[in-house]
Amino acid sequence: MRTKLLLSAAVLGVAGMIAASAQVYSVNVVGYINVDVPNGFSMIANQLDAGAGMNTVARLFPDVPDSTTIFKFVPATGAYAANAFEFGEWGDPEMTLTPGEGAFIYNPNLAPFKALFVGEVKQGALSTPLVKGFQIVSSQVPQAGAVDSVLGFQPEENDTVYRFDNASGAYTAATYEFGEWVAPVLRVGEAFFLDKQGNGTAWTRTFNVQ
Repeated sequence: MRTKLLLSAAVLGVAGMIAASAQVYSVNVVGYINVDVPNGFSMIANQLDAGAGMNTVARLFPDVPDSTTIFKFVPATGAYAANAFEFGEWGDPEMTLTPGEGAFIYNPNLAPFKALFVGEVKQGALSTPLVKGFQIVSSQVPQAGAVDSVLGFQPEENDTVYRFDNASGAYTAATYEFGEWVAPVLRVGEAFFLDKQGNGTAWTRTFNVQ
């Protein structure tokens, strides 16, 4: 999936006075991401926060080809929750895809379509909950690069990252062994399977837009 990213700094609010004259400004960064969704299966992530109650499939994917389907993996059961777009509406419009989550998306058409994500770049101390075993996750921020050195994921021994390749329909795997690996490099808007061998805990990092 090729992506286009545009971010802009926007001053969204002004706080009260400090002492006699100083002001505190709340500065958020907002923007959009265009993700090309190819025919067949691919993995996708929403890396912009649209706001409370707004990161639902009905709002994120309001106009997609009929029979487009999103599959969210449920670690507790090891099964997928499938959600199809049929006759102009989603079977479960309230299904969420928040920053840090990920899913498979199926495009039934031969031609790709564009998924447009609009929202705020999350900043500060970020934490994505992880569980032991398999799960689909993503970076919370729209940033491409190595999953560890750039995106802040700290692997434990025998953790494995699986990236899905749409063209071949197969996975490429990278396992952290004896304290090293060839770290996977992720695209903006890409989710991945993680097989977590440790106790789970969380994927934590601090991110700020300069």
